[in-house]
Amino acid sequence: MGDRPRRSVLLSARLLVPATFVTSLGNNIQLIASTLLLVRANGTMLAVGWLFIAVALPQAVLSPWFGRLADRFDRRRLWLGCDLTSAVAALALPLGGHSSHIVYGSNFALAVVSALFMPTSAALIKERVPSGELRRFNARYEIALQAGSLLSASVGGWAVQGLGPDLLFTFNAATFAVSGLFVHQVGRRPAKPLSTASGEPVGGDGSRMPVGPLILLYAQGNIVVTVFNALLPILVLKELADGPGLLGIVDAVGGTGFLLAAVAYGRINRFPDLRIALVGYLVNDTMLALQPHFGPAVLTVTVFLGAWSFGQARIASRALLLEAAPYDQVGRAFGRANAIGLTSTILVMLAVATLTDHSDTRFGFAALAAITGLTALYAALTTWRTRRNPQLQDGLIRLRD
Repeated sequence: MGDRPRRSVLLSARLLVPATFVTSLGNNIQLIASTLLLVRANGTMLAVGWLFIAVALPQAVLSPWFGRLADRFDRRRLWLGCDLTSAVAALALPLGGHSSHIVYGSNFALAVVSALFMPTSAALIKERVPSGELRRFNARYEIALQAGSLLSASVGGWAVQGLGPDLLFTFNAATFAVSGLFVHQVGRRPAKPLSTASGEPVGGDGSRMPVGPLILLYAQGNIVVTVFNALLPILVLKELADGPGLLGIVDAVGGTGFLLAAVAYGRINRFPDLRIALVGYLVNDTMLALQPHFGPAVLTVTVFLGAWSFGQARIASRALLLEAAPYDQVGRAFGRANAIGLTSTILVMLAVATLTDHSDTRFGFAALAAITGLTALYAALTTWRTRRNPQLQDGLIRLRD
């Protein structure tokens, strides 16, 4: 492919970044607004925990199978189908009422769609982005994904308070339509994928990176985001006795920290991604342990620092997995990462929710920090060990059905 067609394809592929941001914003506005409704109605961490379980369970079960679909069928059409179905599911709440059953059911349907969206989006990126641009593009994509998630609480908290839930959920449905318009403009699949690397040497020393431990390293980020988003409303609304406004401020600060992580990642990318991922996750875990102890001011600072370090870790771990996974198995790699991350999230959510309801959020944040810190450390050390042992590499480079 010549330079001009290659640049044209890359420009169209960049439409995936705003599409991802809008999709992530819509998904998480729905989840945060639903969380606020349940907190007001029930006031327990376990009620919120069941909502996150309703979101995590279908993704944990369906993601590996949906990952195979993403490797087999047209990824652009699959993404468009996800947006259309999500728009319909988002309208269930304003049309069907605000009962707990409707809240759980609507979010369950959105979660089923998300189980397909996650591997589809990763596979589409590997298909449309040239290999030389993959690392830089991945950073922009992950920023869009997480920024939509982090900023959703700010939009959701203030909008529920000022507009009411019905208008908010209708707006949420519109975000999926906007995402679909962006993806439609990407155009048809090229005759030849631009990034076909299979097991490329992506280690700092030229060694091949194993896929298995990298799946675990990337997947544990799901635990951090999901359980943190369940703990934060309990801390702000119940223990600090504040309103959705503070919740919005804290998440806006977190979103800013994550966005600035993109700049920091670009400046420190002379370091190996594996080192960036491990250090970033461990710094974030330290901030998590501090967040519930010192009031709103310190909470805001530690959320910013945690998001800044987590953002770099998340970008680096995603880049490692995206580069190491073979082109024809990218969907399966990210589908399994989603399944592992969300299965673990269900278990951690139940444990942290039970611990928090029988004590307070100090113990919940500490437990989350300990679990995710140990997971990141184990995955990184296993990756280093596997890279240096050729006998272990063969079983971990490629994914098996």
